[in-house]
Amino acid sequence: MGEGGRADYRQFLMQPTPRAYALARNGAWGWAAAIDNDTEATAQRALANCAAYGGSDCRIYAQDLAVVWPDAAAPAPIAPTAPLAAGPGWSLVPDERFLWQGAQAARGAYLWAHGRAAGGADSRGSQPQPHARAFNNAGYDVLRLDRDPETDETEAGAARMRLALAELRARGYARVVAAGQSRGAWDALSALDAPGRADAVIAIAPAAHGPTGSPAHEWALRDLSRIIDAARAPTTRVAIATFTGDEYAPDPPGRAAAFARLAPRTGALLVLDRPAGLEGHGAGGDGRFTLRYAACLLEFAEGRRAGC
Repeated sequence: MGEGGRADYRQFLMQPTPRAYALARNGAWGWAAAIDNDTEATAQRALANCAAYGGSDCRIYAQDLAVVWPDAAAPAPIAPTAPLAAGPGWSLVPDERFLWQGAQAARGAYLWAHGRAAGGADSRGSQPQPHARAFNNAGYDVLRLDRDPETDETEAGAARMRLALAELRARGYARVVAAGQSRGAWDALSALDAPGRADAVIAIAPAAHGPTGSPAHEWALRDLSRIIDAARAPTTRVAIATFTGDEYAPDPPGRAAAFARLAPRTGALLVLDRPAGLEGHGAGGDGRFTLRYAACLLEFAEGRRAGC
């Protein structure tokens, strides 16, 4: 296989599951990911893509977390099925869609907190955004902070984030990254109110006050300022991403100015303020965000990069 196929395989390794990568003897390849959340349909699409690029005998090389080619390496390490910790309304769950090393062997722990879905829908079990793959591929265990929508109020969510981070510290992970989207990102920022809880925080489109038209938007910036003023995390590196057209983020310039005040309260601050070509509250899950920023977020979290 030429460098083009190898480069495409590196992109494949950043994709959500289900995913499949197909090869042919003549060096043709093709891949697919997340086709209707159907493993078989995703594999068939990968084979079809390989054939469309000139492969006459395409076979699946890698599927989900494993290389399945004959004589491949040992099977991928699988995450435990039981929660590592739990309490009323929450659980700390290893995500089985990511490679697993365990606290002593892993490079660190990446904790993902989902958003709070409109209408009280249950977001537990939702797959972390694809940028988490950069951390997993580098050796981090990926875990979810699943929260019951029936009891997922703002202060409760923040308290559960603190408990989950304390559990990961107690288990001996060398590094701990707190990450999330929307309300999960808000909870991760709330955990900055004491030093040492996390080595890095990655907050994607943080929000806690509903969409445009919500009466809570009146005090959204005030509440954000309260979280920022409470931050006491002099060694924690903080990355924040906001997006144009985010209906959950009133007053984007005011929010950007508020986020900037985190700089002297944290170890380092990176604000991706409305990057070009990415729009809406869910833009952090866009493949373009992953390709542009996933590696940078990993390097920033580890102190190997100052910006993106």
